[in-house]
Formats: sequence, C-alpha cells, structure tokens
Amino acid sequence: MRIAYVIGARPNFVKMAPVIAELRSRLPSGAHRIIHTGQHYDRLMSAVFLDELDVPEPDHLLEVGPGSHAVQTARVMERLERVLVAEQPDLVVVAGDVNSTLATTLVSVKLGIPTAHVESGLRSWDRTMPEEVNRIVADVFAQHLFAHSADAVDNLRAEGIPEERVHLVGNTMIDSIVAMEHRFRERDTAAQFGLERGGYLLVTLHRPALVDGPLLADAMSALEIVASDLPVLFPIHPRTRKALSTPNSSACLQLVEPLGYLDFLSLESDARAVLTDSGGIQEESTYLNIPCFTLRDNTERPITVRAGTNTVLGLQPRSITNIPTLLAAPKTIGQPPALWDGRSASRIADIVARVFS
Repeated sequence: MRIAYVIGARPNFVKMAPVIAELRSRLPSGAHRIIHTGQHYDRLMSAVFLDELDVPEPDHLLEVGPGSHAVQTARVMERLERVLVAEQPDLVVVAGDVNSTLATTLVSVKLGIPTAHVESGLRSWDRTMPEEVNRIVADVFAQHLFAHSADAVDNLRAEGIPEERVHLVGNTMIDSIVAMEHRFRERDTAAQFGLERGGYLLVTLHRPALVDGPLLADAMSALEIVASDLPVLFPIHPRTRKALSTPNSSACLQLVEPLGYLDFLSLESDARAVLTDSGGIQEESTYLNIPCFTLRDNTERPITVRAGTNTVLGLQPRSITNIPTLLAAPKTIGQPPALWDGRSASRIADIVARVFS
C-alpha cells in the first residue's frame, strides 16, 4: 500500500504526527511518503515542530511560501499534482482546514485518488472564515472522514454525507499531547520568562478578522490593562508581529518569538488561563483543564464550551479586560470529551487497514 501524507501548517503537524507514526507502524511494508507544502515555512513555525514531534524528514518539499489564499492554494495544487502523479498513492491523508487541506483535497479528487480527512465535521457556521470554506470542501470530496467528536458527526449527517464515509475516532491532537506529556510537564518553560506556574495569562492571536485592522491595537491596549493584575506572555505569530506598528514589551506584558511545541505546551499547562483565537488551543486547554478565553464571535469547537473550559468572548477586544474577574468566579469543569484519550490515531489505522486490506 502507498500512502501520501500532506502537511503544511503548524496545527496540522500536531494532528498528523500520531497518524503518520501509527500507520507506518501498522503497515511497515507500505510506501509512506510525507509531502510538506511549505504553507508554514520558517523554522519557528515549521521545522522545530516536526523535530519535536519526531516526524520523519519529508520526502517532498513544495516550498509554496506566503501569499494570498488564492495564490497559496494554487501553488499547492500545481506542485502537489506533479508529486501525486509520480507517487501514485492508494490513499492521501490530510488534516484540518488550512489552504493546504483545500488544495490537497481538490487535487486528489481530480486525480481519482481516495482521500482521508482528519478532523472532519467541524463547523463555525461562518462562511466568511477561510477555514470554514476549506473544511466544508474537504468534507464534501474526501472519501474517509475522521471526526473528532459526536458534534462533528452530527454536522456531517445534517449535510447529507453518507454514513459509511464518516468515522468517529476522536481527536488526534490529544494523541500528540498524551505522547509528549512526560516531556513538557518537566520543562517549566515559564521560569525562563520569569513567570510562576499558575500565575500568568498565555496569549495567541493571529486571525485576519482581528489582526488585519484596528481591533489588534484595541486588543493590545486591553492586554496592558490585564497585565497590571495578571502577567501576560504573548508568543507572537509572524502575521501579528507584522501588523503591530510598535510591538512594545514590558515585564508584565512580554511579547516573544513563536515557541516550539514542547515549550508552548509547558506554558499552556502551567498558565492561569489562555486567551486565543486559535481552534486547536481551545482543544488543548480543554484536555489540560486550563481556562480558555476565545476572542471570536463563534467557535467550531462548541464541545469545549460545554466542557466548561472555554468561554467565547466575542470579537470584542474590550472584553479581554474582564478576564481577571471571570477567573475569580467559580466554574465547574468536567472531564475531557469522549475519545480524547490518546488513541485516535490507532482507531484511524484500524479503519485504513480494514478498508485497504
């Protein structure tokens, strides 16, 4: 059996690493080819993640680099097609909702190659989000949809996706956390920044709705207010840093370079709370039992809200100033969602082995 794994952006590396490892282990005689599109291309956003996740060196580097959504998607499609024609895989596996996910699905379906979409069925119901368009297209055309929650299965069923294409397997991002937990728990990365465990707010903000306009300055002003009560650490995405006219840092509001996977998980697991507009961090914080505040009008992961760990603030930067008060209020937090247990990749491998045996 020949399997091609297409990766391209930081969140996808985390979701795909356990799948690649499990299928390579389960099908040792198969031909396993890793294709890195280069959607995230610098070391801090790409190579360091692959190193820490023990992902083998990619067999193909497409080096698409930065660009608009159309440019990036087109580059992936053009360059990926040549690779897939040469490799002739029996299955293409792709994860998430980035431009590489969309491009991979379109190329594969036009070449008649079966495709598996890891993390299927998530919906924010906001089609102005590029990620929403990407994940919808992937779910329409991929033959094997690996859903991470019952909510996702319900969404796919409501859209008329045939039941035989949908598989509830759990969350492969949690597999990566479970596999790395013994390594990040002992790091105490917070100490490197002069912070105490349980005594700071960890921040990640990068989405265009916030970054590409005046809201970012409002968010930074609100963070300065919060920092007077609770120190703030902000590993800043290249997109966000570029948008900041004066990226000022201080002892209480620290702006730092993007961090590797283990250092970030160490900071996340030891934080008092997390502020984010990222989807994956909503999930990680739920598993780690850390309060999360999401600076968006919606979430495609409502399961994290029901779990009691995630609060959707809306796309209103002023609401950031409410975080210390919200943290002071008692809140009931339950167990991680069903099948978020570190064995999702194994369930995926069971299905692939059965379908292609």
